[in-house]
Amino acid sequence: MSLAILLAGTRKGLMIARSADDRRTWATSDFQFLNQEVYSVAIDTRHDPPRIFAGVGTGHWGPLLTYSDDLGKSWTEPVAPPIGFPTGSDAAVARVWQLQPATAQQPDVVYAGVEPHALFRSDDRGESFSLVEGLWEQPGGGGACLHTVLTHPTDPDDLIVVMSAAGVYRSQDGGANWKPANRGIQVANVPEDQRFPVFGQCVHKVAFHPATPQRLFAQNHFGVYRSEDRGDSWAPIESGLPSNFGFAMVAHPHRPDVLYNFPLQADAERFPPEARLRVYRTEDAGASWEPLSRGLPEDPYYGAVLRDSMVADSLDPVGVYFGTRLGEVYASRDDGDSWSMIAEHLPDVLSVRVAEVA
Repeated sequence: MSLAILLAGTRKGLMIARSADDRRTWATSDFQFLNQEVYSVAIDTRHDPPRIFAGVGTGHWGPLLTYSDDLGKSWTEPVAPPIGFPTGSDAAVARVWQLQPATAQQPDVVYAGVEPHALFRSDDRGESFSLVEGLWEQPGGGGACLHTVLTHPTDPDDLIVVMSAAGVYRSQDGGANWKPANRGIQVANVPEDQRFPVFGQCVHKVAFHPATPQRLFAQNHFGVYRSEDRGDSWAPIESGLPSNFGFAMVAHPHRPDVLYNFPLQADAERFPPEARLRVYRTEDAGASWEPLSRGLPEDPYYGAVLRDSMVADSLDPVGVYFGTRLGEVYASRDDGDSWSMIAEHLPDVLSVRVAEVA
């Protein structure tokens, strides 16, 4: 019998939920990494057994990258800290924002995006990482972090990363060289003639469907966009959304034209528009959007969803999941048509991942 496993990284630890009945009910385990922020989690199913990763903030001792090969029953910390800038660098890793296994073509490759904005690569399943120096040379604004890593489904040399205060960058040679891919994405709150710089955009998330890797979707700090040429140019697709601000952007794993978004009213509030808890779905690649709220609370709701706190599984029908800063995790097992709560009263949720395992 297959098992669905869901990881919810929170401000004060990691919660693991499991379902053995096709996602109808979920059992939650006790918290792990107590009182430590878990900004990034990943489930690597390319090997048997699968490996779970967690990027843990330990406060005084700095960030910790750890993994489990028994679905969270025990954890292994590499003997030497696996992620760190080269000796002599004046930079230090403040937080691991993203953990992303590569495709099955590179079964031992794992990427990590960190703060400050840098990309690290592991060729030994996360035991050790090396800095991708070509990207580190690229410019970015203060306080930048690398929060999204996208690997091409068939070309391992084609990589896309997304950085706050810098934007979208693409490499076509495995990370040796990078170029910004932001044309058409605006920067808000600057003079009109400076709205579209080469870099400096605050892109919050990018997603794509594996069958159409040339088509990308982006949630910017004010603006929702689509690219049909893998980031060479972008056009807005926000008409029909109650706000063009937000963090989360999730592609449907089976239907290339379907996308999920969680708008927020910004900048001062960052609450759901009209204080209504709703996920928005497009079925035509952003030409139109519809709100999804059946089963969600009808009372005024003020919790946000962060960029790594909404995901989809790969089952059929697709499950969609999101965690809120009010400490709730909601799930849909019918493409988002209806929702149920699977956890509540958690610390604010920072990261969510889900997968089917044997």
